[in-house]
Amino acid sequence: MSVERGAVALAEFPGPFDLQSTVESGQSYLWDRADGRMYEASGAFGGDAWYETVVRVEGEPAVVRVRQVDDRLEWESSADAAPVLRERLRLDDDLPAIRRTAPDDDVVESAFDAYWGMRLVDDPAFPSLISFICSAQMRVARIHGMQRELERAFGSTVEFDGRTYHAFPTAEQLAEATEAELRDLGLGYRAPYVRDTARMVADGEARPEEAVGLDYEDARESLTRFVGVGDKVADCVLLFALDYLEAVPLDTWIRTTIEEYYPDCDRGNYADTSRAIRAAFGGEYAGYTQTYVFHYLR
Repeated sequence: MSVERGAVALAEFPGPFDLQSTVESGQSYLWDRADGRMYEASGAFGGDAWYETVVRVEGEPAVVRVRQVDDRLEWESSADAAPVLRERLRLDDDLPAIRRTAPDDDVVESAFDAYWGMRLVDDPAFPSLISFICSAQMRVARIHGMQRELERAFGSTVEFDGRTYHAFPTAEQLAEATEAELRDLGLGYRAPYVRDTARMVADGEARPEEAVGLDYEDARESLTRFVGVGDKVADCVLLFALDYLEAVPLDTWIRTTIEEYYPDCDRGNYADTSRAIRAAFGGEYAGYTQTYVFHYLR
């Protein structure tokens, strides 16, 4: 397979960009670092490290490798990676305008200052859904490792530049897995959730993309049809894969933030607390503020 190389000039897009913060902030578990140091210590080893993933271009798997060198993204791929990077890394988002919608209190300002340039990701829905089903009570490094295990065990192989890569398994591939096989990969009690959700998608019973176009809270409810998906996991998929930038997943870090800085937003249940913190975090782009605060506090 031939190797194409190119660069994306970041000056063409609004606002700054930080590749490491974007792909190592717990939003996406589909990227890996070529040096093996993913999630070792965010901010400490970024530099010009190469990040790798397998994407689909016109239905065919393609390896994409990318690194940030000053004001450009250098890439290597078996396809034209520029459009993929533009979409997956949300390079067109007007980051300065989004920041202006956020509250100007100390914790939010500190979070934006610390990781200024971090973008939200726009991952494919099924891998995002499976990743966040695996996320319950797990550190980000462990969630990341689980996805690599799923790829190696069930994903298709892709040869690129003398190496073998593994794509994230399709719903059909993952639906063939047994609970025992998934438990052997370390998924624990999440194993039947992953298997049953994959079977729902493979059998055509439900697709996560069916949430697109629904009002936000209806979209969240739509995703809770999947086995092992509650409100928090649904919000993660909405935010990081389905373009609902107002979504605020209420995980431990954000609940702590509410307790310490926004106690009036605690309404005693997920739905009402979610509405209150979304308003406090700026409404339409509340998910951006949430992601900065999550990464900063974590």
